[in-house]
Amino acid sequence: MRVTRVPARFSPVTRHAAVVVLAAVAALVGISAQPAAAAPPGIPSKATAQSQLDALTVATQGSTSGYSRDLFPHWITISGSCNTREQVLKRDGTSVVVDSACAAISGRWYSPYDGATWTAASDVDIDHVVPLAEAWRSGANSWTTSRRQSFANDLTRPQLIAVTDNVNQAKGDQDPSTWQPPLSSYRCTYSKMWITVKYNWSLTLQSSEKSALQSMLNTCSS
Repeated sequence: MRVTRVPARFSPVTRHAAVVVLAAVAALVGISAQPAAAAPPGIPSKATAQSQLDALTVATQGSTSGYSRDLFPHWITISGSCNTREQVLKRDGTSVVVDSACAAISGRWYSPYDGATWTAASDVDIDHVVPLAEAWRSGANSWTTSRRQSFANDLTRPQLIAVTDNVNQAKGDQDPSTWQPPLSSYRCTYSKMWITVKYNWSLTLQSSEKSALQSMLNTCSS
């Protein structure tokens, strides 16, 4: 960004005031140019994520036999007429406007998985960071339906995030050993989210998954 110079003919006081104003304007422009980044709650530090990863139980991945998304009821009503998806769209978006049914009719969403920005909610999916089928294979098959519902609608931990729909669909139910965010700079954050979700829900992980998570976590600076 080119900075406008203050003409020398102005007095020192006037010049100082003008410089302060120009700097403030430049700062505002810089802020507005930044993408609106999705920010799920509860993302741990690198150190905490490392401790959690070390504590997770490594086990052979279970079967998807008997799995159905219907066994993880979502999206549920969270507040008023707003369900979980709509809550995440409002949380992760910028200038989101909703109608009387809480459906987003305008806004701006930045997908940290691929760096794309969208202005139509229909282009955005709410990703389960740890996919429902992956959770099933990692221990959720023995949960009650109520616990699976809580997992599928978890707004307390970094389990739900607004991302580009086709990127989410490409991920499917894969774990980090076979799928990682296309935007490599986000893989550190992604690993921390994945680890803390599995840790807090007492899910297991397989050896290849743990190796991939460790590699991603090693890229974190904090």
